[in-house]
Amino acid sequence: MESKTSSRKVLLALAISLVIFQMASAGDPDILTDFVLPLEVPSVDPSYFTFSGLRGLIGAPPPEKFKATKASMAEFPALNGQSVSYAILQYPAGSVNPVHTHPRAAELLFLMSGTLQVGFIDTTNKFFNQTLQTGDVFVFPKGLVHFQYNADANNCAWAISAFGSANAGTVSVPNSVFNTSIPDKILAKSFKTDIITIQKLKAGLA
Repeated sequence: MESKTSSRKVLLALAISLVIFQMASAGDPDILTDFVLPLEVPSVDPSYFTFSGLRGLIGAPPPEKFKATKASMAEFPALNGQSVSYAILQYPAGSVNPVHTHPRAAELLFLMSGTLQVGFIDTTNKFFNQTLQTGDVFVFPKGLVHFQYNADANNCAWAISAFGSANAGTVSVPNSVFNTSIPDKILAKSFKTDIITIQKLKAGLA
C-alpha cells in the first residue's frame, strides 16, 4: 500500500512538473492553419496581410519624448498565430525608454541611427549594459527587466525591435509599482523608505 502511495506521489510530482515546464516555456500557441482569420471575416485579400501604420513615420520630425509605434496583433490582426511583431522606437535627445519587461517574448533591437545605452538585469541580479552604435543589434532576453537610453544631448536615435510573439506585452516597472493600488505602506516597507518618499515618487509619475 505504501509503495502504491509513493508511486502516486511520484506521478503527481511529475505531472505538476510537466505543467510548470509547459507554462514556463509557453509562447504563442501553434496554429493548425496557414493563418488565422477573425471570426467576422470569412475571406481576405492581400491587403489583410499589409500594415501601413508605419508610413507616417517616414520623413516625420522626431517626437518630443520617447515613442514606440507598434505593429503587433492589436494593430495588425494578420499577426495572430505568427509569433512575431515589430516596433519602431524613437528616442529624442536625452530620452529614455523606462525600465520594463516583455513577459511573452525576447526583443531583438536593431539601432538604425544614433547611439543608445542599453541594459538588462538577469535573474541573479547581474547587470548587463552596452553602448550601441548605429548598425548594432542587441537582444533582451524574454521576461527580463531592461531599458534603453539616448545619452546624446543633441541627436535623436531610431531603432527597430522585433519580438518572438504577436503580443509580447509590455510591463512598465515604474507604472506597475507606483501607479497601481499597492498601498503606500507596503511600498515604503518594500523599498525601506518612508511613505512621504513613496508619495513623491508617485507624484513624479503622474
